[in-house]
Amino acid sequence: MNILAIETSCDETSVAVLKIDRKNLALRAINTSSQIKLHAPYGGVVPELAARRHTEVIIPLLNQTLKQSQINTGQINALAVTGGPGLITALQIGVETAKTLAYAWRKPLIPVNHMTGHLVSPFLTPGLWPKVFYKAIWPAVALIVSGGHTELYLMKSLSQWQLLGHTLDDAAGEAFDKVAKMLKLPYPGGPEVGRLAEFGNSQAFAFPRPMLSHKNYDFSFSGLKTAVLYTLKKYPPLAISHQLTANLCASFQQAVTDVLIGKTIRAAQAYKAKTIMVSGGVSANRYLRETFLQTTKKLQGPINLLFPELKYTGDNAAMIALAAYVISNNGKNLSKYKSSWKNLTAQANWELWN
Repeated sequence: MNILAIETSCDETSVAVLKIDRKNLALRAINTSSQIKLHAPYGGVVPELAARRHTEVIIPLLNQTLKQSQINTGQINALAVTGGPGLITALQIGVETAKTLAYAWRKPLIPVNHMTGHLVSPFLTPGLWPKVFYKAIWPAVALIVSGGHTELYLMKSLSQWQLLGHTLDDAAGEAFDKVAKMLKLPYPGGPEVGRLAEFGNSQAFAFPRPMLSHKNYDFSFSGLKTAVLYTLKKYPPLAISHQLTANLCASFQQAVTDVLIGKTIRAAQAYKAKTIMVSGGVSANRYLRETFLQTTKKLQGPINLLFPELKYTGDNAAMIALAAYVISNNGKNLSKYKSSWKNLTAQANWELWN
């Protein structure tokens, strides 16, 4: 089946056409418009500016994607759109566009939780997709780490998940961005922290590992962020050298990595997981990936470690299309969404576990 998907949850407008069945997955086309340059002067995403840019680019992106996919609207079996969570002004652009298309084209419209997209994103690799139906993959423990979310799930299949824990305050990606602001690093700050950390000493500062010793699977990064702030205040501005900044980045990154991996590994062992999946924007962090790989190699018994391809770690419509396929029971329940456009609304606080 062919699914056309739209993603506008934050500051990236993305449209994709995915051709998929149980044996094969092929991304016919995807186009994503980034707003990094637009928001860089403000040091963060400005919701109103994001919504305006979505409005400007979404139709041209739609036309471009359809043309590149080499299919016509009659060949599209379903539409999918991110319904939440995210910035409400941004979400509404994608949702209203998708609703209009569903009405005009008379197509089923599947609302997708953005986090579901991240959960399934590791399987966007064509060669990996057929393995999703193998017993050797499940159960899995899935960690989502992004700018707004840090969540840990137990998955019995790609369509069955149970929340194990989530952040009680700042998400890991949010903490990266806030530390970058403290250090006056360029926007977007998270990747810049990771880049500078490569030149720093991760043992230079003994930052806390929040909640690592707690028996639950919840996270908290607000205290760690504050520890970086108090450490930074000990140095006069002229004393903050490039090496000091690199050491702060490396020590902070190490603390975050220790917590994320420690909690995830403990959950995988407790639930006898055959696979660990890590997704979301922070999963692009090279040190996190390398440390996860080194750690899982030391575990007793084989365990699969899956990350999305780097191009699918951020917000993208391909993962929304794949999630829609999963949600619709491999396309068997499309009739359920035949008239969903009538009542669909964007939900800024739509949590996956609600």
